[in-house]
Amino acid sequence: MLHSITVKDYMSESLLTFRPDMDVIEAIHKLVEKGYSGAPVLDNLGNVIGVLSEHDCLKVGLHASYHGVLGGKVADFMSKNPVTVESELSILELAKMFLDKPFRRYPVTEDNRLIGQISRSDVLRAIDAINDSSNA
Repeated sequence: MLHSITVKDYMSESLLTFRPDMDVIEAIHKLVEKGYSGAPVLDNLGNVIGVLSEHDCLKVGLHASYHGVLGGKVADFMSKNPVTVESELSILELAKMFLDKPFRRYPVTEDNRLIGQISRSDVLRAIDAINDSSNA
């Protein structure tokens, strides 16, 4: 059953995103405020050019301790060349990707433009829905 469920069936379309020229301290504040562990970074055309994760944000503190400056631009700290997934990918293939990689979520793209985001918890929701439907 999981073969027939795709990323677009469970992806989130309401997203927090950042611009590369945004102040990283403001971005950290937004992540903390929303309770997110990361968000995609987009260029002016909506193309995914990076991801700013909690891991990346920890570098801000280290950078400040070495250089005496707290802050900088998102582009200075984001992970470049992010791994993205297409909306038609099966949830089963996505689950395999989550097992093989340390990522908690993937940006979902069509023609490199962001259309959503899918997380580990979204995969669990799909599994739960399959279980609910088979027990009905």
